[in-house]
Amino acid sequence: MEIVNITTENASKHSFFCIKNTKEAGFHAKLNWFKKRQKEGLKLKVAYADDGKQIGFIEYVPAEFAWRPVDARDWLFIHCIMVYPNKYRHSGTAIYLINDAINDAQKTAKSGVCAMASQGPWIATNKVFSKTGFTKVDNRGRFELMALQTKENTKAPKLLDWESKLSDYQGWHLLYADQCPWHDKGVKALINTATEMGIKLNVKQIESAEEARQSPSGFGIFALIHDGKLLEDHYISKRRFETIIENELGI
Repeated sequence: MEIVNITTENASKHSFFCIKNTKEAGFHAKLNWFKKRQKEGLKLKVAYADDGKQIGFIEYVPAEFAWRPVDARDWLFIHCIMVYPNKYRHSGTAIYLINDAINDAQKTAKSGVCAMASQGPWIATNKVFSKTGFTKVDNRGRFELMALQTKENTKAPKLLDWESKLSDYQGWHLLYADQCPWHDKGVKALINTATEMGIKLNVKQIESAEEARQSPSGFGIFALIHDGKLLEDHYISKRRFETIIENELGI
């Protein structure tokens, strides 16, 4: 297995794994976001199998720059980890990638590594983290905060309260960030759907880690809200949005 550290110089050659077509608008949105995050210490690494095919990736950052609602200063935070195709799920690739982050934490004298986990979509389950020695240190809603400490006498990370912020969002609201390259296509589809169905959708792009940490969503980088109720916290399809509107309006 080979691990390639993605940089602004080689991103077009290796891609970001979760979006491989470098001609997609989502790739360029992610690339622009990625360039701005380099000075904050963000790292994205892609795993290659012996046959030269990409089989996984991990993205992590010093937690004070995490794009999730987490308080974990002096820790590293894993934004995303994925292994695909499925035949590589039990190959040890994910553990190898997580250990790479742990090694970075030790080299830079961080308190440890943490990540959010969930049984729901668009985020890893706690199983892969448990296998590498992580334990649950906090939970809120469908999310668990998993952590592995690498330095003694350190403060445990915790999840921030995103639910209390929801009441500030009356009407229809869509918040998103380019940390996920799929948002470019998805947000455009949702805006068009709202227009077609006569919905006034207030759209806001999240442009900083601090904004993401203060987001009214556990996922941090996506929130679909109606009258103070979080309807979805992750990327959804046009058809799913149509169903949500119909259910909310009783039509």
